[in-house]
Amino acid sequence: MKRLALLLATVSMAQAGTPTETPVVTPPPPAPGYAPITFFDGKITVDIQEKMRAEVRENNFDFNSDVNSPQDASWLLQRFRLGLGYSMTPWFKLYVQGQDIREIGGSRPNEIGTLGAEGDDTMDILKAYAQIGDIKKGLSATIGRQFLSYGDQRLVGPLEWLNPARTFDAVKLSYVAPTWTLDLFTSSPVNFKDHEWNKSNLLDDDDNLNDIFSGIYLSTKWIPINTTTDFYVFNKRDDGTAAFGPKLGDTNFVTLGTLWKGDPKKLKSWDYETEMAFQTGEVNGRDLTAFAGHWGLGYNWATHPWKPRLGFQYNYASGDQDPADGDIETFQNLYPTNHLFYGYMDTTGWVNMHNPQINFTVAPTAKLKLKADYHLYWNASNDDAWRRVNGVTAVRPVNAASRNASSFRGQEFDLTAFYKVNANVSLQAGYSFFLAGDYLSDTGADDNAHFGYLQVQFDF
Repeated sequence: MKRLALLLATVSMAQAGTPTETPVVTPPPPAPGYAPITFFDGKITVDIQEKMRAEVRENNFDFNSDVNSPQDASWLLQRFRLGLGYSMTPWFKLYVQGQDIREIGGSRPNEIGTLGAEGDDTMDILKAYAQIGDIKKGLSATIGRQFLSYGDQRLVGPLEWLNPARTFDAVKLSYVAPTWTLDLFTSSPVNFKDHEWNKSNLLDDDDNLNDIFSGIYLSTKWIPINTTTDFYVFNKRDDGTAAFGPKLGDTNFVTLGTLWKGDPKKLKSWDYETEMAFQTGEVNGRDLTAFAGHWGLGYNWATHPWKPRLGFQYNYASGDQDPADGDIETFQNLYPTNHLFYGYMDTTGWVNMHNPQINFTVAPTAKLKLKADYHLYWNASNDDAWRRVNGVTAVRPVNAASRNASSFRGQEFDLTAFYKVNANVSLQAGYSFFLAGDYLSDTGADDNAHFGYLQVQFDF
């Protein structure tokens, strides 16, 4: 109860989309294009999801063809969800969603997070919340286990690419006005454990991290040429880890940021977006000062029947300049959906990196979308590690060889196809190739990597 009281006493805020979008917490939260099953004049809703993805990976983790690691294999990922919503009144709603995930085949252990495994978690609670008020206008509150999704998900997202996804035990207040939305939340991320009830980090007696994540998120339509102009403050507090060097104390830092997205309909078919975030405070007892930025520009051939778009972007996140000085400049990536942004092979988080990209999309039919992405990667600092998609795991250790190495990590090519069979069935397939750079050659094995997958998802 002491931890629960601490969670409820923490004050902060956040936002789940532009003012014209429906927040993701509407019970039940249907994916675009389909409607849930309803009973009793819509008061009871049932939603069902089944997703399966076959993956093949080679050298994604070690870039070493001489070693057949557990991650160099193929497997099938399966996820089933069943949700039930009940609208007791127009202003009071309940929603609960169960989830069962399995990893079939391959040689990774079926424990979530071990050697990169997505693992098994037999039927457990993914979401369970009460919603008070009208989430489309005015003041509302969502209390309980829920997804948090803010802006483009570069810092906070549900990470739906992974089988477990990411969920929080949270209290969230929202206010929706005609041209702006303001959210305040305090939360703790949920730990996924097979054969046990999943518990949030703060409320799990077996976990001593006591992670509290809170925030304020304001999304506006105040700049006419933008689809959204957002401002946010996030706060992360925990008892400290050894993720960025030996633990010296607790973690307590804030992230101040803004997201701007231009509307191509008002910019003569051009679009732009930028997100910039500054961090200050303490990480594991070290003074933190860090920065990250994303800048993108694109052109849309809106009158062409295939709707092609060509885009260019650059992503940067600071790295630590001197591990021995007692300070840290490593940008903390929080709880993102990085799979969307820095290469589908998931080698890179928004941490210690330079990442220019070229992006091209085309839609030959209303149901088919094709996407091609080209990435280049450098370390921002060789005194810090190249960290993988989770923002923590190092690809290579920081030592004399890595400090004296080239900072060029390599190149990645991603080809992706999306096909919407109908409102209930969608397909996705992709192939990615990583061409190893000099940083890998200077620090060990430097073999190229491959990743391919085929995914089908059913929503009802």
